[in-house]
Amino acid sequence: MFTLNIKGKLLTPTRPLVMGIINRAPDSFYSGSRFPENEALLQQAQKMIEEGADLLDIGGQSTRPGAEEVGEEEELRRVVDAIDLIHRRWPELPLSVDTWYARVAREAVAAGASLVNDISGGALDANMLSTVGELKVPYICMHMKGTPATMNQHAVYDNVTRDVLDFFISRIELCRRAGIHDVILDPGLGFAKTRTHNFELLRHLEVFLRMTGKPVLVGISRKSTIYKTLGVTPEEALNGTTVLHTIALLNGANILRVHDPREAREAITLIEAYNTKNPDR
Repeated sequence: MFTLNIKGKLLTPTRPLVMGIINRAPDSFYSGSRFPENEALLQQAQKMIEEGADLLDIGGQSTRPGAEEVGEEEELRRVVDAIDLIHRRWPELPLSVDTWYARVAREAVAAGASLVNDISGGALDANMLSTVGELKVPYICMHMKGTPATMNQHAVYDNVTRDVLDFFISRIELCRRAGIHDVILDPGLGFAKTRTHNFELLRHLEVFLRMTGKPVLVGISRKSTIYKTLGVTPEEALNGTTVLHTIALLNGANILRVHDPREAREAITLIEAYNTKNPDR
């Protein structure tokens, strides 16, 4: 598998990890992930932990297509206190902050976060990579073109797998120069990608792992690739999510970023049994 240095503690997973999504934004695309109030936030964190989440990802900005940016100050207000609350309740639980702002990353880590999840791969804040390097925390580098407000205009590729791989190779080198040792790759399903692109990337996940040696995170939970293909709503997309999580795991995904930890954990358990020659032993 892979290792992560979580504030001096070495995390060595023996199976794929489940990252639970908690949004402080009131306009995230899936209503079941919105927790702007503190009591509901802590209840959801506890539920996700009980259902098998290995770590939680806290975000304060909706990144759905066309989303309006709330700005650095509002994002700080939304996420830093939330991370502090969860960290105080579960101090050993790894927390990730979902942000493209270097200042938010810095203050979130000070409040208890131990990973930075940046949908821009360092492209939207020139100080992000150097900041993460100074903080000495793992960095989730996602591929996206444009911003959430404009990304649908940029969903054009000669070869989406090759283009995303080229992006990762260049960003990994920039991360190395910035002093970031633990890099996790997220191909950015749904971010400047059509449904065709998303399925193509799922088919070729193993390429990213093989060519870079870095762990791969997949964030497809309840996204439009699922609910538009099935003709349902995000609220009705859990079964479809589990199907695509299964495909992602079979193709080498190391981390699943999910709204529903229990079902993701069950998929991981069944894949492990499937890959075991004698599962009854």
